[in-house]
Amino acid sequence: MTGSAHTDETQRRAALIVASIASFATPFMGSSVVIALPVMGRDLGMNAITLGWVNTAYLLAAAAFLVPLGRLADLRGRKRVFLIGLAVFTVTSLALAAVPNASTLIALRVVQGVGATGMFATGMAIVTSVYPREERGRVFGIVIASVYLGLSAGPFAGGIITDYLGWRGLFVINGMIGTAVVILTVWKLKGEWSSGEIARFDSVGAVLYVVALGAILYSVSSVTDWWAWVLLAAGVFAGFLFLRRQQTLTAPLLQLAGFRGNTAFIFSNLAALINYSATFALAFLLSLYLQYIKGLSPQQAGVVMIAQPVVMAAFSPMAGKLSDRIEPRVVSSLGMGLAAVGLFLFAFLSSSTGLPFIIASLMILGFGFALFSSPNTNAVMSSVGREHFGTASAVLGTMRLTGHTLSMAAATLILLAFVGRRPITIEVQSQFLQATRVAFASFAALCTVGVLFSLARGKMR
Repeated sequence: MTGSAHTDETQRRAALIVASIASFATPFMGSSVVIALPVMGRDLGMNAITLGWVNTAYLLAAAAFLVPLGRLADLRGRKRVFLIGLAVFTVTSLALAAVPNASTLIALRVVQGVGATGMFATGMAIVTSVYPREERGRVFGIVIASVYLGLSAGPFAGGIITDYLGWRGLFVINGMIGTAVVILTVWKLKGEWSSGEIARFDSVGAVLYVVALGAILYSVSSVTDWWAWVLLAAGVFAGFLFLRRQQTLTAPLLQLAGFRGNTAFIFSNLAALINYSATFALAFLLSLYLQYIKGLSPQQAGVVMIAQPVVMAAFSPMAGKLSDRIEPRVVSSLGMGLAAVGLFLFAFLSSSTGLPFIIASLMILGFGFALFSSPNTNAVMSSVGREHFGTASAVLGTMRLTGHTLSMAAATLILLAFVGRRPITIEVQSQFLQATRVAFASFAALCTVGVLFSLARGKMR
């Protein structure tokens, strides 16, 4: 059903709980897997470049399917798409625990990314559907705090699980969490939410969109190979066909007319793209640094890396409330500026850098990201009408995942330039450190540019 038949306080609380737990589960898996990468690499014979694809494959698939699934959720029901995506994510997590080689691991990560997209595309839209405008900053802060709690628990718990159960145990635990969320959703979350629009789903447009974005992002991640340029041209052509098609349909996949001229929506999404492009690869690079260069165990590395998401989780609800009273662009721009400072500090990493310096830099970055994320989400979702909630949530999620993919692509290319396809050993330690310094300096510069886009969105109130 559409409308507000199930928007009483019980349903609001159920929607918030389900969205929060789902928002915890996916980053918990992602951050725990990052900690396990060096062990996974030794077990399956993977170098640094191949290890990067464990994350990139998942992110690329998730980014490519977000908008199509967001639109499908608007038309056919947000809870339905959420549940199907959650089920695929859960089954694939369990299957990943039994992979025999690196190729199967990466292939299943693609499928898992598509499943996770069902949750990404709908979780925030469901919450937005049941809460009034004046309360959204607060509840967005809670959901985003759940993301950061997952990020916080992932490195620490992932390190312990990897040390005692092996990296395969991580996927078993995540499959169990997914199963619990499926049961909770069916049991507690009643009703259904959609845009109420009677229209056919543009399946041709969905295929063109997936091909376009998937090909472009994959080619960027493999830009050193000649065929990547052919793939890039094919992606751009598919994107051109997609945009042409959207202009001719009365019910397009991506309703561009609904967002055209919406400065707050456009620049808030651009700010998100830049922020995630600049910050996401930090966990990947820092995990390799702490274990390969500093010689820490997965559990010890997880304890160090927990500093950033703990600060994020602690301050995200406060930042969300703040954006209900103060201009979101002011709060989020300050946050992006602090993130740039944190990234710049990492550009000075060396083999002798002390752990207190690393932890302090992570806390600065975490505080900046907390100030940015909740207010920016509030700005995006409050800049559109109810009929566009699913698509707006999917577009914002696409910016996040595209940023994640671009960040990993940049880190992988920089590692390729300095280290090559060799395993990270004592012989290539200096090249690896040089690569990390170049990466973090570049990310800090990009984040600084992002402050300008954050400020350019204009006043929301």
